[in-house]
Amino acid sequence: MTASLRIAPRRGVANKRRLYDPGLAARLEDILAGCPGFRPRTMFGGICWMLNGNMCVGIHKDWLIIRVGEAAAASLAAERHVKPMDVTGKVMRGWAMVSVEGLAEDAELKRFTALAIGFVSLLPAKG
Repeated sequence: MTASLRIAPRRGVANKRRLYDPGLAARLEDILAGCPGFRPRTMFGGICWMLNGNMCVGIHKDWLIIRVGEAAAASLAAERHVKPMDVTGKVMRGWAMVSVEGLAEDAELKRFTALAIGFVSLLPAKG
């Protein structure tokens, strides 16, 4: 997968850039390389990867965003460095955010990514 990690400003928005951690994006892209059905997309001021048309994982600033379903998100929220996803002022049910401190080891990034893939792969594909 060769996604461009340089994001241009949105049309009509002068001097605004979308920001996210490019190092975390590169690590995540390495994990997803070779996995069928993934494509990158800019969203929430960051980048996310869609799996068969469904949002799966992404990065907002220096937070990993994972879609894991409501039960898993509630369970993960008890872990250190994990919180419910809230980038707009409203919590998104079924999603969690993991701080960069919780992703120091590649094994942790892979674990969180695998949880998201496991959930999203069960969703119906979108066109």
